[in-house]
Amino acid sequence: MTTTNESTGTVPVSARRLTRQRRVAAWKRGWAQFRTHRSGMVGLGILVFFVLVALLAPILASSQGLDVTTANGPVLGAPSGHYLLGTDENGRSVLTLLIWGSRISLFVGLLATLISMVIGTLLGLVSGYFGGWIGRITFRLTEWFLVIPFLPLAIVLASVLGRSLFNIVLVIGVTSWPGTALLIRSQTLSIKERAYVERAEAIGAGRWHQIGKHVLPNVMPMVFANTTLTVAIAILSETTLSFLGLGDPTRTSWGSMLDSAFEIGSITTGSWWYIVPPGVCVVLVVLAFTLIGQALEEVLNPRLRARS
Repeated sequence: MTTTNESTGTVPVSARRLTRQRRVAAWKRGWAQFRTHRSGMVGLGILVFFVLVALLAPILASSQGLDVTTANGPVLGAPSGHYLLGTDENGRSVLTLLIWGSRISLFVGLLATLISMVIGTLLGLVSGYFGGWIGRITFRLTEWFLVIPFLPLAIVLASVLGRSLFNIVLVIGVTSWPGTALLIRSQTLSIKERAYVERAEAIGAGRWHQIGKHVLPNVMPMVFANTTLTVAIAILSETTLSFLGLGDPTRTSWGSMLDSAFEIGSITTGSWWYIVPPGVCVVLVVLAFTLIGQALEEVLNPRLRARS
């Protein structure tokens, strides 16, 4: 399908290209609105910094510094010119552990969030769009997961599945989707009653066509904004599980650093350099995602933009 103008002789524009141009224009408008939020830009700056640290970890610090057998630093040495953030109980540089730990914490947070978003979005769409026994079952399943305390359920699952990085990602992903499902369900209930969905049904469009072409594109902005908030929860969850000794013992993360620092009594021994840096990093990353999520929610929600 093309649009032509014989009187002016303009070049035909395909419908696909026109759609792409509109999407690009929408992204540009969204970015322009996002830049007006100082808190969102601050959060984005913090997040970009930690992402660069994670990506450049092999350049910033050698992975050999993670090996206990090759560590030659002082035990719980205070910060110095050679060890900027001191050393741990094995003589390893805390700065090296911090740099490489950012990879695991961000990886677990992002991948677990992806699993949570996929499960929550699918169940939310099904629960909100389909009626009858399908909608009731999915809604009751969401409620059941929602009323169960997250931490005890995650601890039980992590204990049963075993201590590995993939299991931690899976546990966090399958226990943190109910909030997303309820949010998407409420949006779907509103969207499916709109005129363009009714027109699509009237001309014979099937249910899955309506979901894929009309409902899902309209709930995706809300999914995207909620994702940034869920990442923060996932990172906190990974830190908590690792702090409780349920993380992967072969991987260094900020949570495992906090667990090790607590086990050796770094607070009572005055080794603040071992417990403060990973805690500050967790707080900063969670704060960054929270600020970005709040800014995105205001950008993508016309009602919030009108209030501001």
